[in-house]
Amino acid sequence: MNAKQRHIAALTFGSPDKIPFSPGYPRESTIKKWQSQGLPKNQNYIEALGELLGFTPDPHTVGYPAVTRMIPAFEEEVLERRDGHLIVRDWMGAVVEISDCFDVSYLRAAKDFVTRKWHRFPVNNRDDWIEMKRRYDAKDEQRYGDLLHAKNEADKLGSPIFWAVNGPFWQLREWMGFEGLCVAMHDEPDFVFEMADFWNNFVADVLKRACETCVPDHIMINEDMAYKAHAMISPSMTREYVLPSYVNWKKISFNAGTAVFDVDSDGYIGTLLPLWVEAGVNCNSPVEVAAMNDIVAFRGQYGESMAYRGGIDKRCIAAGGDALKNEVMRVVPPMQKAGGFIPGCDHGVPPDISWQNFIKYSRLLAQLGGWI
Repeated sequence: MNAKQRHIAALTFGSPDKIPFSPGYPRESTIKKWQSQGLPKNQNYIEALGELLGFTPDPHTVGYPAVTRMIPAFEEEVLERRDGHLIVRDWMGAVVEISDCFDVSYLRAAKDFVTRKWHRFPVNNRDDWIEMKRRYDAKDEQRYGDLLHAKNEADKLGSPIFWAVNGPFWQLREWMGFEGLCVAMHDEPDFVFEMADFWNNFVADVLKRACETCVPDHIMINEDMAYKAHAMISPSMTREYVLPSYVNWKKISFNAGTAVFDVDSDGYIGTLLPLWVEAGVNCNSPVEVAAMNDIVAFRGQYGESMAYRGGIDKRCIAAGGDALKNEVMRVVPPMQKAGGFIPGCDHGVPPDISWQNFIKYSRLLAQLGGWI
């Protein structure tokens, strides 16, 4: 099997020859820490693990070059420096406060674990919304990168094509802020539905157009919508504002040939899973253990309706020793036996996980997955 076949088989309850090796994704501070602990500075951590453990990991996934971000973005600007903090306007139009240890580039993507405080969001009323909508034109040629190149690269590598796109809750929260969105759901439900419906149709239009040239194998919906023990909005709100997008995008993508439709949400997902299953979502990540999620119990409850990526407690990997081994053995063998699973760290890999413990953990995954 090549990497694409293996990835799809693992997440669609097929029979992969090996379980894809995907131990987790460290961020900048983690890599710096690992480099002080033995990771070569000129080597990718996955390649280094392969050399240390004696196998060749699968090639990387290929990113899908269709863009749903706003065009044009707002001009980034440092508005104020205050007591070791920066007050900045980010590319999304929000006014955000971060430590001056970072710069505005850390607000463009999840480069590191960066705490921030929001002061203002770009959509506060319908006039703001009218202006915001103009930044999302599905006909804009700038939205479509070299789709044919991505298809050819994936074919050459034998790798899956992976597309991450914001879900409606995530996207509306970027426009209005969490508090503003929740208040609007109560006070102005028609306005919220209008925005959610716009996002549904906009992403659908981009997806339809892009799929004429290249079809993503795995779509991941960014949709952080849960606290440690509860979802952020009610099941009825989820069904009204969120699920229509999932149903629509899943239908379009699967008709085109997509195999995995994945929702990624931090926090406790127990009350969200049945709704996702209802909408046709067939994969979930990262299944955070500290948020009271039990991936083995979820498998027993939802069977082959839902596959999973992640699910291994980052705190146990950091602890090392028996805690590390027991956690891997708690999760991986029963989940592998049932199928529909790619094991990994249950969120971004933090710097309190040492390079040596990450090697030990990765060795276990490689052994259980059939790589060594």
